[in-house]
Amino acid sequence: MSPDPTQEPGTSPDPYALVRTRGYAGLLIMAAVLGVPISAGAYGFLALIDELQRWTYTDLPKALGFHGTPSWWPLPLLAAAGLAVGAAIRYLPGTGGHKPAEGLSTGGTAKPIELPGIFIAAVATLGLGAVLGPEGPLILLGSAVAVWAVGRLKPDMPEQGRSVVGAAGSFAAVSTLLGSPVTGGFLLMEVAGVGGPMLGVVLVPGLLAAGIGSLVFVGLDSWTGLGTYSLALPNLPAANAPTFGEFGWALLIGLAAAFVGAGLRRLALWLQPRVERRRLPATMAMGLAVGGLAITYAEGSGHSATEVLYSGQSAMDPLIVNSAAYSVGTLTLLCVCKGLAYCLSLSAFRGGPIFPAMFVGAAGGVALSHLPGLELTPAFAMGIGAMSVSMLKLPLTSVLLATLLLGTQGITVMPLVIVAVVVAYVAALRLSPVPARKAAPAPQ
Repeated sequence: MSPDPTQEPGTSPDPYALVRTRGYAGLLIMAAVLGVPISAGAYGFLALIDELQRWTYTDLPKALGFHGTPSWWPLPLLAAAGLAVGAAIRYLPGTGGHKPAEGLSTGGTAKPIELPGIFIAAVATLGLGAVLGPEGPLILLGSAVAVWAVGRLKPDMPEQGRSVVGAAGSFAAVSTLLGSPVTGGFLLMEVAGVGGPMLGVVLVPGLLAAGIGSLVFVGLDSWTGLGTYSLALPNLPAANAPTFGEFGWALLIGLAAAFVGAGLRRLALWLQPRVERRRLPATMAMGLAVGGLAITYAEGSGHSATEVLYSGQSAMDPLIVNSAAYSVGTLTLLCVCKGLAYCLSLSAFRGGPIFPAMFVGAAGGVALSHLPGLELTPAFAMGIGAMSVSMLKLPLTSVLLATLLLGTQGITVMPLVIVAVVVAYVAALRLSPVPARKAAPAPQ
């Protein structure tokens, strides 16, 4: 990039120079305009996933003459998911989206030719029962569509402007998915690693797109009656002020989550290259294994297999509302089966890693709340925050997920969540393998 002729020699570049240009105002307008169709498309995507889950697991068995859903039904469902995802990754351009075992990513923008493969892999993963969430595909699809649209509307836009618009597209796509545009904004900022003065430069167009996207989601809910598809827990038990004993539990929950998260990540990353060597049969095998875990939980607990299947986003509210119906043994079995199904899905399927981590942490917190000195709502919140940060390595987002989600109760338990998240974050980093350093090139 050529130096700025108006900048005096020896001075630092002005990080806010972009904001002062007329082009930045144009970026804001473009972010607002693109936020409408991208958020509407995201709403349609989530509605499709919700309908596909209901149709394949409940309506299809009835249409085939079964009285209810057979206990073995997850097996053919997950085998079909593995076949569709494996075929999309192997035969369509691209890799079907980001690899979730390697963490949530905003790096790189998909090419238009890769969008069908990303869409098919995501729909098959999310709609047929694999244990991943919609945030990963939505971030990638929103960014790709925004950059593609900008290329058509303004081909001469500089690369920095394209990056800002691409980020705004991602903001719009996940505008209400995490319960608040603010949570989605911090998620994308932490994932992208944007900091310093540039944080605000990129954040403002994204928040504008997310705010408009939230309005679109609310409007479409009012128009269609399908729902907002926003993470929400409206029926939480009241939480009392934190006690010293609960701060002790925060330390233990943080440490436990770090070890569980490290184990799941290591196993998923160990499985991933083995799946890639034989993509189609291995992905189907992983799908069958996920189905087997769901059946094991259903037969062993008497609860629905869907508590193990899918992302867990819509299952967290019923879990805490009906917590009295779950014994410690049932909750432990749920954590084991959901955790292993999550790990297998990370290694082979395409989706986001956030919601299953939250659900495993929530179930673990509910199980621990049976122990003395730990109330249900704080345990639930600490489990969500600690497990989220152990899998995502995003401490601020993890605190927000576990507190904003709880509404007014989240303010009460926030000190406990912060302690659990910090402990889990530091411990998870210590347990993570040190990245191999690249050798310096030999002198010529």
